Amino acid sequence: MYELFFENLAKHIKLENSEMLLIQHKLKSKKLKKNESLLNTGEVCKHIYFVNKGSLRMFHHTEDGAEHNILFCPEDWWCADLSSFASGQKSFYAIAALEEGTEVVFLTHEALENLYITVPKLERFFRILYQNGFSSYQRRITKILSKPAHERYRIFKKQYPGLEQRIAQKQIASYLGITPVFLSMIRREKK
Repeated sequence: MYELFFENLAKHIKLENSEMLLIQHKLKSKKLKKNESLLNTGEVCKHIYFVNKGSLRMFHHTEDGAEHNILFCPEDWWCADLSSFASGQKSFYAIAALEEGTEVVFLTHEALENLYITVPKLERFFRILYQNGFSSYQRRITKILSKPAHERYRIFKKQYPGLEQRIAQKQIASYLGITPVFLSMIRREKK
């Protein structure tokens, strides 16, 4: 159950067996139905999630009810409203499962803070994770502002290989900042 989780940690830190046991003791897991929420806008994000199977999306609702996908998190990705998670303030984003049977492994804020003390290497791991995430957000903002829709679609396909066949076209269109109809036109052009 935790194999992929520990493989992800091993990308940046080397853990001893005793440290892995301490972490595993704090881990929780959950299996989700398609569209099941892990976090609603306005709630405090109390968990940081690792996607073991399936995929999540992070999104925001506008005042007129429209949804804007900010991030897709397939297997081997992390997901949280980091601002809310770190500060304890209400979340700006919501998180929900994109696929039936999505499985997540997660830590509470309190458990993670305790693990930083008992397994100091985790602080390094999450620093690297946050730095990479921040860099990714900066690039995403630049792409949205400077790239045409067909180029954003190409980048999406490269960043999320295979995800396009697993999730709804409207989710992808929302992430790209275009309508599903326009996305269909781009797909037809590519063929």
